[in-house]
Amino acid sequence: MKDTLTKAVAGDFRIYAACTTGLVNEAIRRHGCHPVAAAALGRTMTGALLLAVNLKNEEALTLKFAGDGPLGLVVADASPEGFVRGYVEHPKVDLPLNAKGKIDVGGGIGAGIVSVTRFTGLKEPVAGSAAILTGEIAEDLTKYLYDSEQTPSSIALGVLVAPDLTALAAGGFFVQPLPGASEEAIAHVEENLAVLPAVSDMVHGGMTTQQMIERIMAGCGKVEFLAETDLAFRCQCSKERVEGMLLSLGRDDLASLVEDGKAEVCCHFCGEAYQFTGEELQELLAHKDSATKKEG
Repeated sequence: MKDTLTKAVAGDFRIYAACTTGLVNEAIRRHGCHPVAAAALGRTMTGALLLAVNLKNEEALTLKFAGDGPLGLVVADASPEGFVRGYVEHPKVDLPLNAKGKIDVGGGIGAGIVSVTRFTGLKEPVAGSAAILTGEIAEDLTKYLYDSEQTPSSIALGVLVAPDLTALAAGGFFVQPLPGASEEAIAHVEENLAVLPAVSDMVHGGMTTQQMIERIMAGCGKVEFLAETDLAFRCQCSKERVEGMLLSLGRDDLASLVEDGKAEVCCHFCGEAYQFTGEELQELLAHKDSATKKEG
């Protein structure tokens, strides 16, 4: 099943559902994630995609969990075009299963802050944050939206990790009542959610995003599917961007790299390694010196 995100409305609700198995596997492969990190990163990337769905083109969103658990930072960048990238600071963490017999994402995240930053093209990005509630990602995003936007919503996220450290299934959904939704309609959706299988089980069972939406919104009126977006793990890094980062170093630091005769810079988000020869570093240093003279 391809990675896709479907937008729909039904009755008094907006709903988005995503299948993200492929892109989560790409993240797991790039970062060498063990199960706790795989589940945490997969949920965070899926959540970021669901939150970014209504941004305008060329806008973007960063979702960050900064907890005191052994995973450290868990970060995802997403765009409304369906592109996402992410990383977990300590991907090799191993923890026992939690009391429910599930991967202990909450224990991996720990207590701390969840933050959402929207880059909308304005001079300053729009940022908000809240205390981490459980560290299980979905519950924290639901609470964050209620606290920051005073709108009740329901977010579910799931990653089913196999013994070989691949994701058998990953996905999520977001349901939010429209203004004026009745208490009866909200209660009906809550009843549907109470008996719904886990998201990862629905995806693993072969349900499409449209079928997931129809299952969640059963009895809520006709479902109107609005759009479907293909999803992919994609990083914006490039050797040119890394060159810019090296040029931003102090002269002594860049000169030290020249003396070393080579350098390797790895992207946090995708793990791509960029190699620089001594000759390339010397050219960068010369460029920096030239620019400094012009400024002077």
